[in-house]
Amino acid sequence: MNGAQALIQTLKDSGVDVCFANPGTSEMQLVAAIDSQHGMRAILGLFEGVVTGAADGYGRMADKPAATLLHLGPGMANGLANLHNARRAASPVINLVGDHATYHLHHDAPLTSDANGVAAPMSDWVRKSRSGRDLAQAGAEAFSVAQTYPGKVATVIVPADHAWNEGSAAVAPATAPDVPKVPASVVAEAAQALRGDGPKALFLGGRALREDALHAAGRIAAATGARLICETFAARLQRGEGRVPVERLPYFGEQAADYLKDFKTIVFAGSEPPVSFFAYPGKPSWLSPEGAELVRLASAREDALDCLTALADSLDAPADPAVQALAIPPAEGGPLTPFNLAAILTELMPENAIVSDESATAGMAAFPMTAGARKHDWMMLTGGAIGQGLPLATGAAVACPDRKVIALQADGGGMYTCQALWTMAREKLDVTTVILNNGSYAILNIELMRVGVQNPGPKALSMLDLKNPAINWCLLSEGMGVPAVRVETAEAFREALADALAHKGPRLIEAMM
Repeated sequence: MNGAQALIQTLKDSGVDVCFANPGTSEMQLVAAIDSQHGMRAILGLFEGVVTGAADGYGRMADKPAATLLHLGPGMANGLANLHNARRAASPVINLVGDHATYHLHHDAPLTSDANGVAAPMSDWVRKSRSGRDLAQAGAEAFSVAQTYPGKVATVIVPADHAWNEGSAAVAPATAPDVPKVPASVVAEAAQALRGDGPKALFLGGRALREDALHAAGRIAAATGARLICETFAARLQRGEGRVPVERLPYFGEQAADYLKDFKTIVFAGSEPPVSFFAYPGKPSWLSPEGAELVRLASAREDALDCLTALADSLDAPADPAVQALAIPPAEGGPLTPFNLAAILTELMPENAIVSDESATAGMAAFPMTAGARKHDWMMLTGGAIGQGLPLATGAAVACPDRKVIALQADGGGMYTCQALWTMAREKLDVTTVILNNGSYAILNIELMRVGVQNPGPKALSMLDLKNPAINWCLLSEGMGVPAVRVETAEAFREALADALAHKGPRLIEAMM
């Protein structure tokens, strides 16, 4: 058994059964090892950002890692933006990055790079194998790291000679570390704070936004009157009919600060106190109100369900909190707008759908208006690096083949990783993509004003405009094998969405806003 075979066998024995790949010459031994490994699915992405983003979506929905296979340092560099998002989402991901043979590195061939240095900023853990026999051990360690609650990005650098050298063997799967529990004294401190006077909030993020943890949070809210608020960009929020609802912190910093200003007590679980996404002249970065009591119940890496349940029990909270009722808003006809699009989506979204949301400004109504839709999971742009939405939907569809995935995708961000459509077609993934096409980086037009730029000229505005020439998403989609239709009215959107959701497999709707 060569090093590559031992590594792949170890990962498969650990529970890794999907590899999103964009390999090159240095990874051919790994390609062959995956080919011979029964039960490991290989999925090709035509750009490394698709590969890493798909692994993020898979990890968020499967709660276990997929592997990525990337070509040397430059290949990994192409995928770093979506690894940044994955790391911010605390998604479990294992990257396998090829490298030149150890004896070849000193020749400084054209693709030679510092693979470890490229990987480090967007990984929680990086390890280069020391020998062919060490490769399998590195894989087992990577799996253990990736499974560290709630998830980490682990990267193994694989020199080509370590992959092809014979004399290796698979190693026993490594166990994931125990999930850290919150001390009883911290739970007691949070309970005391929530018993106090004045407006109070329970601020939730990470795994605290899963259905069972939200149920416990709802019990706490019922016992204390605390409002439930979640981070602006959550990795995975389980919401809709029958689930405990939670308010979402506004995106713009001054709006968020105003939203929180009256709270006297804020208890955080699964999240740190929020800060503004960017710095702006004369606007706050720290968003929690001055003088408020801030209590850290649990970090993102401590057991959210356990501490929220313990807190609810310590408060003698009722067993059955208030939950969201089904609420379908009316949809006006006529030209398509963010509001009638959101209302139609709420009406037609099937139960247990998964939404990958990178809709930006054109989708501003989608999140609040779908609060009363049938139960679903909502995934967001955790790290702010655009180009996440389509790959994320790809990975989610691989993880959950029996659930409908809906990608709400802004046109500008979609162009970063439009190659994901090809993978959806190749793998026959059940993804309905809605491109919200307003022909611009509309959020940047807003940001231009917010940073204080006065009277921007045509050169500045041209850098935010996507209409010269206009992008035809239907042609792009059809060219990559995904049937597509363009709609401009609410009536046409309803018909197109109903048709797409009624069929298995990928579909694209270009919604002209």
